[in-house]
Amino acid sequence: MNDDDDLMSSFHSDQLHANVASVPDGLCWVSVLSCLLLACSYVGSLYVWKSDLPRDHPAVIKRRFTSVLIVSALSPVFVWAWKEFTGIQPGPSLLALMGIRLEGLIPAIILPLLLTMVLFLGPLIQLAMDCPWGFINGMKVVVDPCFWTLCLGDMRWLRNQVVAPLTEELVFRACMLPMLVPCAGPSTAIFTCPLFFGVAHFHHVIELLRFRQGTVSGIFLSAVFQFSYTAVFGAYTAFIFIRTGHLVGPVLCHSFCNYMGFPALSTALDHPHRLTILSFYVLGVVLFFLLIFPMTDPFFYGFPTPVCTLTSTSGSICS
Repeated sequence: MNDDDDLMSSFHSDQLHANVASVPDGLCWVSVLSCLLLACSYVGSLYVWKSDLPRDHPAVIKRRFTSVLIVSALSPVFVWAWKEFTGIQPGPSLLALMGIRLEGLIPAIILPLLLTMVLFLGPLIQLAMDCPWGFINGMKVVVDPCFWTLCLGDMRWLRNQVVAPLTEELVFRACMLPMLVPCAGPSTAIFTCPLFFGVAHFHHVIELLRFRQGTVSGIFLSAVFQFSYTAVFGAYTAFIFIRTGHLVGPVLCHSFCNYMGFPALSTALDHPHRLTILSFYVLGVVLFFLLIFPMTDPFFYGFPTPVCTLTSTSGSICS
């Protein structure tokens, strides 16, 4: 590292420490309880409507849209109340802390999504090989207004690609991380925040048991698996949120991952071109780990990112 790099790093560190808020006693208890209350409010809102219909029924989806959108709209109140109760006075505004800002917006839209697509390089290549359309025909479908009209009229598509990514990232990342970072530090917060997200997905067990969609042991094994990968995914989007200081990146990555689903390795192993596809699986993972820090460098998004002004931890993922 040359002198200019040392000077810049020192400047960034000084700026980070200058913006950090003091940490009052008992902050962690208040933060964890606030996050727990917020998570319970989000999940509880799904069950205020009594119905004998399954979760994928359009009527159930529409009612739940109403509930989660109301909770999501009120979720910034939790952050505001936490800030007032603890006495923390951060430099950035409440919206900026929640990743709603203009600085670095274009890189925040492009780079995290591109990084996630790199991770899914194997599944994307497999999808391209199995797609009956050519590239030109595929692009014609994408730009066709009728295609998007059909998508927007599909309640399941709206839930999986729009409402769930937006509301879950707003509640479980944009609102929880500003409350967790001051007491736990950014690195610990990245792995703590997804626990609320993963536990929140256990509510699917209730519906699976209710409608007898499988054996009890199978349902609980599925729930454990879902908790595991949602927790890992939550850590990834929390990392993106802290590094970029934007909500849009996690939302787009969430939507993309919902569309792709969990990689179907068994299908890849049975594919006629399995060696090619598996090579891209490995290449995607290697490139992902090589690019994850460069492509989320806070330099692209405005240093320090707003949520990082809440910590005094030096040499962390904030820099």
